[in-house]
Amino acid sequence: MRWSTSPRAGIRAFTGLLAASLLGALSLTVAAPVASAAKQEGIGYRTDEPQPMKPLPPTGNWLGSYIVGGQQVFCVSFQLKAPDTDEKYKPGDELLTKWGTKIPADQAANISYLLLRYGDTKKPDEAAALAHLLHSWTAAPRTPADLDPALTYDKIGYDADFHLKHLKDHPDAVAAVERLKTEAETNRGPWKASVTTPKGDQHLGEPAEWTVAVQNAKGKGVPDVPVKLTATAATLGEAKAADTAGNSSPQGAAKDVTVKTDADGVVKVKLTPTGEQPKLVASLSAPADRPYVRVPVDAEKQRVVSTGGEKKLTTQGVVNVAKPGKVQVTKIDANTGKGVGGAVLRITGKDRTSAALSQDGKPLTGADGKPAVVTTDGKTGGVTVENLRAPQEICVLEASPPPGYTNAYDPQNPPSACGTVKPGETLALTVTNKPNEVPRAIPAGDQPVAQARGVVETSYSAPGLAGLGLLVLLGAGLVGFAARRASRR
Repeated sequence: MRWSTSPRAGIRAFTGLLAASLLGALSLTVAAPVASAAKQEGIGYRTDEPQPMKPLPPTGNWLGSYIVGGQQVFCVSFQLKAPDTDEKYKPGDELLTKWGTKIPADQAANISYLLLRYGDTKKPDEAAALAHLLHSWTAAPRTPADLDPALTYDKIGYDADFHLKHLKDHPDAVAAVERLKTEAETNRGPWKASVTTPKGDQHLGEPAEWTVAVQNAKGKGVPDVPVKLTATAATLGEAKAADTAGNSSPQGAAKDVTVKTDADGVVKVKLTPTGEQPKLVASLSAPADRPYVRVPVDAEKQRVVSTGGEKKLTTQGVVNVAKPGKVQVTKIDANTGKGVGGAVLRITGKDRTSAALSQDGKPLTGADGKPAVVTTDGKTGGVTVENLRAPQEICVLEASPPPGYTNAYDPQNPPSACGTVKPGETLALTVTNKPNEVPRAIPAGDQPVAQARGVVETSYSAPGLAGLGLLVLLGAGLVGFAARRASRR
């Protein structure tokens, strides 16, 4: 190599050296993120020894989650290279074994359930147990030959007994393995969700209990499942189950709430209709029949799974609010069958004491707090009471008789009629009164005229009264005449 002694050449050499130095510094600066892009283990534990294979890993095997793209994931394809935090993945296919074979249906359902319930766990014991079970099902040895220590990382199977043995420093993780497995076999999908509406009629403004149930593949209730409840033409009140924070406090009136199922897989909620057709929609995440994986762009990396084994379940219930009914009461004369106006009637329940209920469920009372009263029309003798709760048995009692019908009225046993008001229908009731009787004969002689009893009302015209006076005077004259004749004898 030749060197120049000219000043310009020296400057060029110095400039080149400076540029190289800057480039080197820049290279170091650019290379820094590469170091941060290394694999990032999430939560879990490492075994105290690695499973024997060729070459032997320098440390024990990691059983736990990884952080990829800011999300907690779990790896399958045991012993392939773990993903970097910025690893690029694309939507994958159905989860298969390390050998490319189909996973048995029960194990696939177990995996979907565990990913749904524990994919975002923050407990190392659960994360280690989940990772162990995933490898146990996806890289289980087909024959003992798959555990030959002479096999390389891409051919070796997962030795479940070996890994549990070398988790001896973490007994809670070992115990969690059996707990999660049992739970998965008990509660795996496919799940079924249902909404049960109230047995009786529902009315505007009156809450009634609705029930949402979540059942597993065996038809048993699944506990602790978050369920979102959305009401239409109604509001939701107290929900009898733990909320998503684990609290059991009542929910305030709202259009939607999220609560967890109880130990029986049930959520009970009070729903108050605000419209004619209230509806309750329940939605939840359920385990898919088979989980799906995300496939790395780099084929040498492990595939990852998270909560991608879930599917949405939606169910709903709807009822028609019972329409109000009405009662039409007619007061009639027992003799003529004609309507009688001016009768005061009290509207009560079937016990004849409490008030009947209006459509909104409130007692139908007057200003005095007693069952409301109505007065019959003077022309037809009728009166109609509308917007009554239906169905409902009511009674109509006469509280005060009209003029001319007081004699037969017994306040202890007033005229009445009862019946059942049906939704959207009119109940017709008739209350009959016997009119007061006018005396047909007037006693004569020296016996006193019988007096009308207290409430008897009798009316006479003016000519009638004059005739009655003349008759009395004539009678008195006849008596005097008879007395004089007797004295002459």
